[in-house]
Amino acid sequence: MGYETILFEKEDGVLTITLNRPDKLNAANDTMLSELQDAFKQAGRDQEVRAVILTGAGRGFCAGQDLGNVKERLDTGGRMDYGAHLRHTYNPLILRIRQLPKPVIAAVNGVAAGAGMSLVMACDLRLAAESASFLQAFVRVGLVPDSGSTWMLPRLIGMARAAEMMLTGRRISAQEAYEWGLINKVVPDDALMEDARKLAGEFANAPTKVIGYIKRALDYAATSSLEEALEYEADMQELAGRTNDHLEGLRAFLEKRPPKYTGT
Repeated sequence: MGYETILFEKEDGVLTITLNRPDKLNAANDTMLSELQDAFKQAGRDQEVRAVILTGAGRGFCAGQDLGNVKERLDTGGRMDYGAHLRHTYNPLILRIRQLPKPVIAAVNGVAAGAGMSLVMACDLRLAAESASFLQAFVRVGLVPDSGSTWMLPRLIGMARAAEMMLTGRRISAQEAYEWGLINKVVPDDALMEDARKLAGEFANAPTKVIGYIKRALDYAATSSLEEALEYEADMQELAGRTNDHLEGLRAFLEKRPPKYTGT
């Protein structure tokens, strides 16, 4: 793929998307946001892709929104229409990641700030290098947390800690993020991508369609009653029971052998 601000690399069923503006700590501009939307769209369409890794080049994961465009508007006496910008860029991107019917792993190699932290939270599993850090930087520039932060962060770490991060803009370390439940694992810096690829490789040999159904069920349950969640689980289970991978899993269990899933 001929992208300008991201790298798009596919190997053995794993797609690695790398934010590639290292001189800006991978701060997101309009081009990057558009290219990320396209990359995740391609990931959804490509049946060969069965797991996705999202990471950053250089020493940062993503420093959030590149404020260069905002400065240009201020210099010319204008103002940024933040609402329109979110509705056109970040909002559809976050939804595309969450709704991708395949597992997405964040490999956080450095600072994840503001909307960059939202990209991390939108992923299904999150690995972080020991040197990584996280902050809700919005309050520092007089803005409200966006890109799904107010929905995702309290669900991951609880309301009290989410409020602390958002109201103070305090940076937390990878270890603290792990202890709070924001990330799944902290690894040495030089082992981050090895661990991420190993996990993605396991997903690339897993029942992909069923993983998509699990993602849908989790998101639905987050805003539904128990009765609604039970009914939705039954719907998803009906779909899962029709997959080839379910039949293969049953046969493998009965034949006492490892299953060979095809993602169908």
